[in-house]
Amino acid sequence: MAKSKMEYWFEEMHTSNVKMSIRVDQHLYSGTSEFRRIDVFDSPEFGRFLTSNGNVIFSEQEEFTYDEMIVHVPMAVHPDVKRVLVIGGGDGGVARELSHYKEIEVIDIAEPDKMFVDVCRKYFPDNAIGLEDVRVRIYYEDGLRFLRKCQDKYDLIINDATDPLGHEAGLFTKEFYGNCYKALHDDGIMVYQHGSPFFDEDEENCRAMHRKAFKSFPISRVYQAHIPTCPAGYWLFGFASKKYHPIKDFNPERWESRNIKTWYYTTHLHKGAFMLPKYVEDILKEEE
Repeated sequence: MAKSKMEYWFEEMHTSNVKMSIRVDQHLYSGTSEFRRIDVFDSPEFGRFLTSNGNVIFSEQEEFTYDEMIVHVPMAVHPDVKRVLVIGGGDGGVARELSHYKEIEVIDIAEPDKMFVDVCRKYFPDNAIGLEDVRVRIYYEDGLRFLRKCQDKYDLIINDATDPLGHEAGLFTKEFYGNCYKALHDDGIMVYQHGSPFFDEDEENCRAMHRKAFKSFPISRVYQAHIPTCPAGYWLFGFASKKYHPIKDFNPERWESRNIKTWYYTTHLHKGAFMLPKYVEDILKEEE
């Protein structure tokens, strides 16, 4: 008699009518911090992946897309970044990409969830190596509270927060964008994840974020990337700046001279990422 084989699948609801399933080999970790439930799985397709309250945050096989696009796009535009603030970023992936830039002097990380950092250090060392850079300082506190104490302090702010509805909801408010503006130097840039616009259930969050950024900064643009575990496999990022335009002030020669090894970002892709589908353009224009 043939032995039956048990299969285990992780499922995430992307809408009330759509779900994503990933076959898993092992459930490596489960724990609950004061902010969220954290789980780590091992899968044949994505390698290890981490979930927060049942939603995939990143996986070993695809995190490079997100981390490269949220770091290298602004770094290829701003000519002289010395001080960076990362809000969230407890896994270390953003810090790892920032560590390629020798001119950066300070990388501050405001991450309230120490358990999240500890889990990532144990299960995702290739990301967490970014936290070991000597320029990194981790502050275990709420990002909005941290920002309120800052004025004219940073060249670049990267909002790496994950949840516009949960414990990080304050990082997607009008006050947050205003505090980012105050915390930046006169030529500062803020980038942030903008969500997925494809499903109707997610569209309003995208609209609200662009509306707030557009009102808070003189330059506000949106760019895109393909991330398989995101809703519809499609993700947007916001680029908000006091001075620099992401295309007009983009310097591909300067960036390429650094010889940074990437898997997703290229200077050709940089330009193309700001060329959005018509329905996304329409959403953004309506909010402007």
